[in-house]
Amino acid sequence: MSWIEALLLGILQGLTEFLPVSSSGHLELAGAWGLEDPHDYFTFNIIVHGATFMSVVVVFWRDITALVINFFRFQWNPEMKFTLLLLASAVPTAIVGLLYEEQIESIFDGNVRFVGFMLLVTATLLWLTRFTGKHHKDVTLKSALVIGIAQTFAILPGISRSGATISTALFFGIERGKAIRFSFLMVLIPIFGANFLKVVSMSEEAVAGTMDPTPMIVGAIAAFLAGVVACRWMLKIVRRGKIEYFAIYCLAIGLTAIIVGSTA
Repeated sequence: MSWIEALLLGILQGLTEFLPVSSSGHLELAGAWGLEDPHDYFTFNIIVHGATFMSVVVVFWRDITALVINFFRFQWNPEMKFTLLLLASAVPTAIVGLLYEEQIESIFDGNVRFVGFMLLVTATLLWLTRFTGKHHKDVTLKSALVIGIAQTFAILPGISRSGATISTALFFGIERGKAIRFSFLMVLIPIFGANFLKVVSMSEEAVAGTMDPTPMIVGAIAAFLAGVVACRWMLKIVRRGKIEYFAIYCLAIGLTAIIVGSTA
């Protein structure tokens, strides 16, 4: 993979991660259609995801600081409760990620039709949010676990993580601002955990001389900067109740991927 390809893919990842259109699906389609060398694709995917979610730290730094400070006070308060709910939501993804890492990696094989069908699933979830009624509830342990399960399904390329988690939160009647805050913060735990393990692996490969780190670095920086822009944009979109309109985009891209994949 060249650094120019890494730059383009990083921008694509950063822009699509927070918008409910599946960044992994877009990266998978980009790879299948010749934008990148599939070598070390899964590693690149993990790294740019981690860089993108550093933008969450930038956008939500006040929230994160308050959660960390209150957590280490070891007192029961709204911040402590919210932190424990975030930890609970990460359990399903952690279990699947640790037990089925090899199977997950095998999913990223350039199957364009599969990505297309998963994008149709995302489109359906987004469109159904039109019928969720009023949103005034808080996140509970039950809803946190179900949202965490929804995030686990987003491992599949084509299932949007933000689309699945925000839609699930809205199905529970959770207030829109709280839904997007929970969705964006809950991913920090599994993504940083996955990146820690992958960075250790990459360090060993780099020492052995089997990996060029330059494309990874370029892609990470591009993903971070694009992610900051997309994250702030998504906050406005969800609060205005416009998330369902992305269903049209996912439907169009999904059908295109299915048609192209069927004729290839």
